[in-house]
Parts: sequence; structure tokens; C-alpha cells
Amino acid sequence: MELLDGKKIATEIKAEIAIEVKNLKANGKKVPHLAAVLVGDDGASQTYVNSKVKSCEEVGFKSTLVRLNKDITENELLTQINLLNNDDSVDGFIIQLPLPKHINEEKILLAVAPEKDVDGFHPMNVGRMALNMPTYLPATPKGILELLKRYNISTEGKHCVVIGRSNIVGLPMSILMARKNKIGNCTVTLCHSKTKNLKEETLRADIIIAALGIPEFLKGDMVKKGATIIDVGITRVQDHSKKSGFRIVGDVDFKAVSPKCSYISPVPGGVGLMTVVSLLQNTLSAAKEEFYKKTINFNLDEV
Repeated sequence: MELLDGKKIATEIKAEIAIEVKNLKANGKKVPHLAAVLVGDDGASQTYVNSKVKSCEEVGFKSTLVRLNKDITENELLTQINLLNNDDSVDGFIIQLPLPKHINEEKILLAVAPEKDVDGFHPMNVGRMALNMPTYLPATPKGILELLKRYNISTEGKHCVVIGRSNIVGLPMSILMARKNKIGNCTVTLCHSKTKNLKEETLRADIIIAALGIPEFLKGDMVKKGATIIDVGITRVQDHSKKSGFRIVGDVDFKAVSPKCSYISPVPGGVGLMTVVSLLQNTLSAAKEEFYKKTINFNLDEV
């Protein structure tokens, strides 16, 4: 069994990005600029955003954190998004989720200009992804592809089971693993809460991507020998033996599953760290205008 070390790979990618940014500066070109919009004071969201800002500093990006009150109206937030859409100094920006309940997340994400949507959530970018066109890939799925690539894990012709169908991970992951690419060409089964005989499906899988948010859901008797396991889940579980009072676990019962695997991503230290560097890669692509050449302006009345 070999660990898919997200920390190691993320460090390598950051070093590569930092060199590219240094070269951009040396050639008098624009330094990538990532902005993050944080609405409210949710602790987990603040932690995630702070890690993204810190990562920007590490690779030489410019970063801007837009903090907004949790009571902000939907129209006020749309106005802020429109400002970022039309700010030529900002290459890409993210809206940290979740948003307060009085704000329609779908409406907000649709308002982000596709060429600045470095989270890869806009329908235009999702459509380009599905058609295997160059675009910003959602950060977590992109990070998973990078892990598989850098560990030279063969995916062609393999049976991949994705557990979970969220728009952020499960659905895009199922599309990406089936696409005609070097990391892809899998026969994909997408499983979820309504799937019957789930254990039968996972036992046939060469690759399992667990992204359903249930701690230690995937057990040892659900995995065949030699499978590759990607654990996307991250949950705090109460543990009084820890000074913090909790421990972090994934969707995979690591102790029971790992002895049967050829590869497995740990939690923490796996996919989560890859998500942040994938966002940096998307922002670098935005700064270089790799996917979009023109600024697209939206009329708020049409959103």
C-alpha cells in the first residue's frame, strides 16, 4: 500500500507555480491576482479562505479578501460580484460557500463571469468540462486528477466507482474519469444514497472515489484487493483523547481499508491540500488567458 501524499504533491506544485510567477515578473508580465468573497463569520469558511490567501502569498500571487456582513442582501452581494467581474486587476475570484440562507447560492454563482470562475462552478465551464474542452476544472476533482497523474496511476480501461453526486465533487468527478484523456478513459459507475447493492458495486471497482460526507463509510469488506482509494471526505469526530476534543476522519475506514489497497489518500494530508493548489493553477491559467480572451460583462437585470 502506498499513500497518495497530498502534502508532498501540493508542495511540489506550489514550487512550480512560484517559479512561473517569478518568470512572469521578470518578463514584465502581470502577476496573478485571486480574490475571495467571504460572507459572514463562519469559522470553517474563514479557515478555508485564510489558507487560500496564505497559499497565494507563498507562490507570489496577489490576493484580496472581500469580507462582507452576514446580513448583506442578495442584491448587494450581486453588486459586489459585478465589481469583481469588471475589475481588470482581478484574474479570478471565488465565492466561499456556504452562503447565508437568505441568499440564493445558484443565483450568486451564475453571476460570476465564466472567465473569472476559477472555482469551475459556472454552467459554461461545467459544459466545457463535459465536452472535454479547455476550461477551469472544479478544484477538488482537478486535485484528484493531479494526484493520480503524479503517482502514475493507470486509469485507462479501469472500473471507477464514485460515491456521492454533489455538483462540487461527485458529478464532475464521474465526468472527468470517463473523458477521453490520459487520466480518464474509465468505465464509471456513479453511486449515491439511492443506489441498491452498493457493496457489490464497490467490490468490482479498481478505483473508488468516496465523496459523500459520511465518516468512515467505506469499510474493508467493500473493497477488493489492489484497489486505488481516493478519500474526499473530511469530518470532525468527537475524541476526548485529543487535546482539541476531536479528530479529523474521511469517508473511508482507513485502518480497515488501507491494508487491501494499492494506493490510498489519507485524511488529513490528501485531497484537501490538493484543492487549494488546484485553485492556484486555475488562477494562473486565468492570468495567462488560457481559456478566455475577452471580458464578458453581465447585466445584473439579466442574472
